[in-house]
Amino acid sequence: MPLPKRRFSRARTLKKRAHKIYKSDQLSQCPQCKQPKLAHQVCPVCGYYKGRQALEIKIKEKKEKRG
Repeated sequence: MPLPKRRFSRARTLKKRAHKIYKSDQLSQCPQCKQPKLAHQVCPVCGYYKGRQALEIKIKEKKEKRG
């Protein structure tokens, strides 16, 4: 297998990696509850997708501390 004759310069290396930038997730706003959610996903807060109930979200109840 052939090997490179010379070392890549720093500029050339950075140009090579320029398109590999990590992008943050694109969030959209849920039309039902106005909370941020991932696009094309069920809202984790209210469970709606495309204007209809897709999941039934259970509300966590707080436990009372005795003592």
